[in-house]
Amino acid sequence: MKKIFSPAYREYYLEGYSIGLDPFLEFNYAKRNEAFIAGFDSGRSDYERMNGCISDGIPQCIVTNEVLEDFLLAGLLGLSIDTDGYASHQINLIAKWYQSGVEKYEPNQSIALFELLEKNGIQIN
Repeated sequence: MKKIFSPAYREYYLEGYSIGLDPFLEFNYAKRNEAFIAGFDSGRSDYERMNGCISDGIPQCIVTNEVLEDFLLAGLLGLSIDTDGYASHQINLIAKWYQSGVEKYEPNQSIALFELLEKNGIQIN
């Protein structure tokens, strides 16, 4: 049985994954191996899940897991959000994450956090 989680496999997989996540990079045929291809396919799938099909065009703003976590946090804190530059597919996904945060919103915790931030010289608009 082949070790698919060997360090070499992992390295090629992660390289393919990162290229798959970047809509501006194309598949590198010089690096064709099973690990790279699997990583690329997984990365491209994740990109398209969050941003829509590449064949539909590349949106002005790219959604990543970190961006979605920021919208979740905005919902948790009861902050308004700006969705300018995002495509409709992305806005639908962002809305789900934001709504998830809103459902867990605790006004008293937000007020305490804002007071703490203000006390340390950090202003939230």
